[in-house]
Amino acid sequence: MKKLIPVYVRVPLIFFAVFAAMEYFIDSGDKPAFIKFPMVALFLGVFLFLLIAIEIVVNAVDKVTYHLLTDEQKQQLEDAQSVSFFESKGFKNIMGKLTSSKDIEQESDVMLDHDYDGIKELDNVLPPWWVYLFYGTIIFALVYLVRFHIVGDYDQAQEFKNEVELAELENSKNAKAAPDDMNVDKVTLLTDAASLAKGKEIFTNACAACHKADGGGLVGPNLTDKNWINGGGIKNVFKLISEGSKNNATMVAWNKNLKPTEIQSVASYILSLQGTNPAGAKAAEGEIWVEEAATAQPAEKVSDSTKVATPATK
Repeated sequence: MKKLIPVYVRVPLIFFAVFAAMEYFIDSGDKPAFIKFPMVALFLGVFLFLLIAIEIVVNAVDKVTYHLLTDEQKQQLEDAQSVSFFESKGFKNIMGKLTSSKDIEQESDVMLDHDYDGIKELDNVLPPWWVYLFYGTIIFALVYLVRFHIVGDYDQAQEFKNEVELAELENSKNAKAAPDDMNVDKVTLLTDAASLAKGKEIFTNACAACHKADGGGLVGPNLTDKNWINGGGIKNVFKLISEGSKNNATMVAWNKNLKPTEIQSVASYILSLQGTNPAGAKAAEGEIWVEEAATAQPAEKVSDSTKVATPATK
């Protein structure tokens, strides 16, 4: 085996087999295991060192043992090593068990009596590997028949449903692990109940002290009317919460305390308070904000290229 696989192939092969196994079985997310977990890198380094050390020790022992042999033993060892793997006794024994073939000297034992033009037929048995494989297909077919057609374990529709559920679960995990890249250019108004409930919770904990729980305003302005000091709309409110107000030092930036998606939720909740008119609300401050509507561009008049110009008359 050592002769068949040289050391410069054997050591990297064993090392990368162990490396691949650790990467497969250790859950390290989107990073390699040896980067995320330093102990894995340390283990791989020690394992590679031991592999090389073992090869060096074994090679040294082989050399010492060889020098202790007699000339006759050395010749026997060289003769044994000169035999190729496919001519070795072990390989021939394995092939004999797999094929049940007879040597040329023993063909007379399986030769049939009839011949045609000197062509004789051997009554060889089927190769055992083929027979075992054939039996295996029969067993597989029986198990498949009982499981899916008699017992009805599950069908393709159920299998598809299971795959979809696994994919959705994986997507949800990836979404939670993905970086929060929401910003003022990408932000949109959220209207679903879950997002507004999340925004209300953040507002109650972080904003109600200045704006009241109902948004009517205390130290901070009233958030339920149509007037805005720093501009309304989801983008302006998102930017104000994230970066703070230049006009009012008490309105601090929250981008270090809240994630961008959390700021999006609380901004959407604030805009949902428009028109609620709570009791005891502060007077309106700032200017009335009107959402800019995209002005329709007049369609460009297309000239008819097939129309022939009429010559001018005097």
